[in-house]
Amino acid sequence: MKNLNESCRLRQRLPLKRFALSAAAALFALSAATAQERDYVQYVNTLQGTDSRFELSYGNTYPTTAMPYAMHTWSAQTGPNGEGWKYQYSVDKIRGFQQAHQCSPWMSDYAVYSLMPEVGKLVVDEEARASKFSHANEIGKPHYYKVTLDNGITTEMAPTTRGVHLRFTYPRKGGAAYLVLDGYFAQSEVKIDPEKRRITGWVNNQRFVNHPETFRNYFVIEFDKPFEEWGTWENRKDEVFAGKTEGAGDGYGAYVRFRPGTKVQAKAASSYISPEQALVTLERELGADKTLEATKKRGAATWNALLGRINVEGGTDEEIRTFYSCLFRANLFSRKFYERDAEGNPYYYSPYDGKVHAGYMYTDNGFWDTFRSQFPLTNILHPTMQGRYMQALLAAQEQCGWLPSWSAPGETGGMLGNHSISLLTDAWVKGIRTFDPAKALEAYAHEAMNKGPWGGANGRAGWKEYWQLGYVPYPESMGSTAQTLEYAYDDFCAWQLARMTGNKFYEEIFARVMYNYRNVFDHESGFMRGRLKDGSWLSPFDPYEWGGPYCEGNAWHYNWSVFHDVQGLINLYGSDETFTQKIDSVFTRPNIVKPGTYGGMIHEMKEMQLAEMGQYAHGNQPIQHMIYMYSYAGQPWKTQYWSRQITSRLYNSSERGYPGDEDQGGMSSWYILSSLGIYSVCPGTDQYVLGSPVFRKATITMEDGRKFTIEAAGNSPENVYIQSATLNGKPLEKNWITYGDIARGGVMRFEMGPEPNKSRCTSKEASPFSLSRPE
Repeated sequence: MKNLNESCRLRQRLPLKRFALSAAAALFALSAATAQERDYVQYVNTLQGTDSRFELSYGNTYPTTAMPYAMHTWSAQTGPNGEGWKYQYSVDKIRGFQQAHQCSPWMSDYAVYSLMPEVGKLVVDEEARASKFSHANEIGKPHYYKVTLDNGITTEMAPTTRGVHLRFTYPRKGGAAYLVLDGYFAQSEVKIDPEKRRITGWVNNQRFVNHPETFRNYFVIEFDKPFEEWGTWENRKDEVFAGKTEGAGDGYGAYVRFRPGTKVQAKAASSYISPEQALVTLERELGADKTLEATKKRGAATWNALLGRINVEGGTDEEIRTFYSCLFRANLFSRKFYERDAEGNPYYYSPYDGKVHAGYMYTDNGFWDTFRSQFPLTNILHPTMQGRYMQALLAAQEQCGWLPSWSAPGETGGMLGNHSISLLTDAWVKGIRTFDPAKALEAYAHEAMNKGPWGGANGRAGWKEYWQLGYVPYPESMGSTAQTLEYAYDDFCAWQLARMTGNKFYEEIFARVMYNYRNVFDHESGFMRGRLKDGSWLSPFDPYEWGGPYCEGNAWHYNWSVFHDVQGLINLYGSDETFTQKIDSVFTRPNIVKPGTYGGMIHEMKEMQLAEMGQYAHGNQPIQHMIYMYSYAGQPWKTQYWSRQITSRLYNSSERGYPGDEDQGGMSSWYILSSLGIYSVCPGTDQYVLGSPVFRKATITMEDGRKFTIEAAGNSPENVYIQSATLNGKPLEKNWITYGDIARGGVMRFEMGPEPNKSRCTSKEASPFSLSRPE
């Protein structure tokens, strides 16, 4: 996922039919999950993927400490205020500890303020106050972060959903103990109340709030030790106002001094609604915690309950660490953007219309990255939350006139496609039916037949030509071929939702365009290509060239973006054999890069080369499903082989743990699903295509307590091929299972071996859903 300015970015209520749980039932399921003795958080490394930079991404993550889907998270800060790379493993100085919300370094952050402990003299400048540290003195876990700086100060953080419990331990020798609050950039206000040992205020730094004039993040911080000195400052000229208790303006902050050698605890909470709500949240989430240990213990229990929802056994220690580190990141986005009033009712400030509404809201997610893997995984683990999310999507559409495509926290229009409809249809197909499908289809039709004001995925770039010509032409729209392919998939999702809900009007409309992928396929070259407005192909053509009609990729990567009709794509190639040979060639071609319209190397190009898998570019989303397409064309053993190659060669639990950007759980969710031996090639259907499980046993505990167990007898790094399979004791003679198979609970068992079983599940009857394959 890249900078929004890059060339490709043009950029009531029905019952929850199957999965609605009462509060008591949900609590029972959660309590049952925590009964296990295994300490899952020990396996998680929150620094996974942090050794990244602008030129090369090993994840582009930061060491998030947070509760699942938390409104606010916390992180150490090594980068300058406002820089997307808030924490880089290679940097040896920390300049603050931030409230963070960033979903991608290419988007930057919002509603940020930071705290920095100092010893000796007061230093407010963010560069000058930065203190050296060693990773040997750093602990990064989901529920707890700790670092001891070289100057002897120890900082600890234990988060809640909308707050944090901090502790600063100053050395006995070294002088005065200061704590500096930095208001980041943009407007801010601070107030110091020495009598109550409290700092309150607000910040409004942001980039993508649709009504910035109403946006404020109100914070409150309460300390358990008295202040010996205080004042305000501003970070434009680093001017200090000693003794002042209030200040407001660009980048205003505060500082307080404690007794030398003190150990001080601080409880902080924030609200987008009001300072009064921040206090309500502080009391609800942290009021009963006398010590940081209490908050830390509760956080560990919360994460152990969630991580324990998928219990894996029979892998190496490194595989287990990679799995749970990825599962942690798969459960951070989308962020809860709602708060609880004094009576416990949900309500929220809307980043879309700037008003306060009752109900639930979620944000910080780019659907181009996450519709493929993160949401299909979340539908398994959190169907109740997903039901609320679908309502929030339609609420967002009512509030700003458009379905979200990438929110951070308001609509950015980032990337391409209209993938809200994928989320809505996938939920409906899987029985999560909390929304009015007619409203969803009406909202999507507006997306598909208009262009919005924000970016390439806000409405549709090239929508008129797409409907009139059957494709988006180049060069009128950068990324035109990629847009055509993803529009056609989204149109399938709309058709699917309309068909399932008896909406003949929209079923007929979207049936006309869901095969538009055919219009950008060139039979002569065997590639999806750019087309001019007059119908001719863009020439000269080089499949190794990035950009132009493709977004963050080339023709080798976008050839496969026909999620809903793999058989139709096979038909374009003429046979299963020709099709599988084309996939084979992705891995056997040289990993050369021609930057094309990018004008130079971008990090995705370098990551593809480092993977050493030919033109297979797992570091970005478009090609990640390709290996599962073998299972549509009679060669499922190649899916099994490449699934294990990718999980073992391209992922690990270290600071270089990902083969590219870990986008809002998307990369992590690919690993989780694939290491379980399943993957959702076509969200909007209820099928998960089979691969090759990494572990000998994995048990998924559903939200209602039912368990689905995946057993892989004889599994090992050599035994990657499925010899036979059963589902609940009956032979499984197909290359997929359904969401219902998982949700109802049961046992899927594989017999694994070192050689492929080339007679198993090679028929069309065994292949997963395709529009062009008769049922």
